[in-house]
Amino acid sequence: MDPDTFRDDLGADVYWRRRMTALIGVLMVVAVVAWACSATGGPDDVRKRGGTTAQETPDAVPGVLPPPEVTPSASWSRTPSPGTSRATGAAGTAVRHRRPGQVCTPRQLVLSMEGQGTVYPAGIRPRFILTLVNVGKVMCTAEVGPRSLEVRITSGPDRVWSSSDCISGETDHVDRLERGVPYVRELVWDRRRSGNDCAADRVAARPGTYVAVAHAPGLRSRKAVFHLR
Repeated sequence: MDPDTFRDDLGADVYWRRRMTALIGVLMVVAVVAWACSATGGPDDVRKRGGTTAQETPDAVPGVLPPPEVTPSASWSRTPSPGTSRATGAAGTAVRHRRPGQVCTPRQLVLSMEGQGTVYPAGIRPRFILTLVNVGKVMCTAEVGPRSLEVRITSGPDRVWSSSDCISGETDHVDRLERGVPYVRELVWDRRRSGNDCAADRVAARPGTYVAVAHAPGLRSRKAVFHLR
């Protein structure tokens, strides 16, 4: 046999074996791609396997819906308390209006006191002017007697004198306070101490620095600082 003929037959066998190997590789790639596509099925495949999708759960929605609001009937109304009237503003909230002649509230009043001097020589009695002003919209009434409208004088922590100590006779006095018209009272201190024991002798206050403040229910004036010589 010719040696060249044997060499040619061996080359043909290797050639076809390589072609078959390449063809088998291509077929395997195609099979893998086909299997992957079938494994990622759509919603129909999920339903066939017994699963559910997000669009198939409408029964869970009613459980989170807010309860229906109950609107009161327009014919229902509340009777206002005596002495007040109610009106509804633009925002639908109830607004209370006070009637003239009712008792003044602390919010309607401004209490002030001023001393007539800052230094009082010996023998001169300190004088103070009290004013109580109604800043509300309507006239109101206030108790302005010495027990309700009090002036208190202190020296440091020492309570020296009070206008409500040892008072006698008519002590209650109700005044009508028109809007912006002040109630005015002048008060004079006799430079003697006072206390709960009205039978005790009243001792003269010593020279020094003192502070006077007016008090009323829910109200307090500014301090008036003065000196006794």
